[in-house]
Amino acid sequence: MSTAQGPAPRQIVVVGNGMVGARFAEEVARLDPAGEHVHVTVVGEEDQAAYNRVLLSGVVAGSYTPDQIRLPVPDTPGVTVRTGVAATALDTRRRRLTLDDGTGLAYDELILATGARAAFPPVTGVAAPDGGPGEGVTALRDLADCRRVLSLTRPGAPVVVLGGGVLGLEAARGLVGRGMRVSVVESSPWIMRRQIDQPAARILAARYAALGVTVHSWRVASRWIPGTGLELDDGRVLPGDALVVTAGVRGNTELAKDAGIEVEHGVIVDDALTTSDARVHAIGDCAQHPGGGSGLVQPGWDQAAVLAQRLTGTAPHAVYSGSSPLTRLKAEGIELTAFGRVHDDEEEAEGLETVTVSDPHGGRYAKLVVSAERVVGAVLLGFPEAAATVSQLFDTGAPVPADRLALVQGLPVAAPETGAETGQQALVCRCNAVTRETIEQAWLDGARTRQAIADATRATTGCGGCVRDVNALLSGLGDTDPASVG
Repeated sequence: MSTAQGPAPRQIVVVGNGMVGARFAEEVARLDPAGEHVHVTVVGEEDQAAYNRVLLSGVVAGSYTPDQIRLPVPDTPGVTVRTGVAATALDTRRRRLTLDDGTGLAYDELILATGARAAFPPVTGVAAPDGGPGEGVTALRDLADCRRVLSLTRPGAPVVVLGGGVLGLEAARGLVGRGMRVSVVESSPWIMRRQIDQPAARILAARYAALGVTVHSWRVASRWIPGTGLELDDGRVLPGDALVVTAGVRGNTELAKDAGIEVEHGVIVDDALTTSDARVHAIGDCAQHPGGGSGLVQPGWDQAAVLAQRLTGTAPHAVYSGSSPLTRLKAEGIELTAFGRVHDDEEEAEGLETVTVSDPHGGRYAKLVVSAERVVGAVLLGFPEAAATVSQLFDTGAPVPADRLALVQGLPVAAPETGAETGQQALVCRCNAVTRETIEQAWLDGARTRQAIADATRATTGCGGCVRDVNALLSGLGDTDPASVG
């Protein structure tokens, strides 16, 4: 259909108003601000605006209020957001989505950004018969879970966190900060098994113990006893008025599966982020891409950016080939950054060079893994200055300075070649792909505070791990002649 003004915008429906669905709408609003080419309708089951789920542990800790983690809603004629409504059926032949309020939406392209839900392990008492949390049990996936956590706990009372990954450790830090007595149970040989090596985990566990969090690694839960605590496989019972489960997630794939779209543990997508139906796409935690990335915000936002470029026609051949995620533990008083290859056995991995600094007394640990003069992995606990430099070397692929030991200790080293050799700029905010040069330009344009930088560039609005780096950069720019920045 066409009018005197030209063809009508193509209709894009996004199922899911979480971080990734909201980011797609934001990217479209940026690329097509007048809504000339596409119109996006986002439908979300929660009866509220989208918010940053990465910072939920900060809400539990009291570091943020719910309002402070809200995500911006695009103010553009090309985006409509409908909250408090759930998708119930998808008809790919008619290209129509049915909603639980009795209405339906026709689409030219549909995007599944349905995310994931907490996976409650098959442990007696943990899950209710309907699959939800049992008595005294909660997940930590949304704001409702935050409210439930705080309603189940009180200062001085014992709480058990089941799952020693990033979310579990962040939740434990937040709870102990509110005065709870916290135990963490992890079934793997050590906490953060996917991100860090065992020596780092031992020092990290000791850091947590000093804060009042007891870590029980290589232990399996056998039974949750409401009002009493969690029984372990060795017969011990850890006291707990509440059990916070952070032991994994399960992609919300039912809508796609019922529509006949190919699904395994997620909705299968290719490099174009297209499913087995050419008009249906999937991004974020519900998507299964060969390059991985589910469970982390940065890959989901990368996918949203690529798909927005494709569907607006800005870059119709853009592809998503995977991400190189970086993990920052957001726990007050603990600085931990980890990424890349950190588990390789040096004797079995030919060509790898490893530099390790272990300081159990000081609660610090550093591991740098280098291959062909490039950083391929690192664990940096208690070395925040080194983390900024090493992560930039990883992002840009620049050569590693000769003095590896000084590098991991955060000491001055010869400036690496970051731009001329690799053609890439150093990232400050990985979540939003914000470079140092972008922040410097925003500063020149008048953004002189961290909030102003966030408004102009989106830096610090992802996981929050780059706040220190942005503050340091702003401090340095404040002492710089503006004419010399460029």
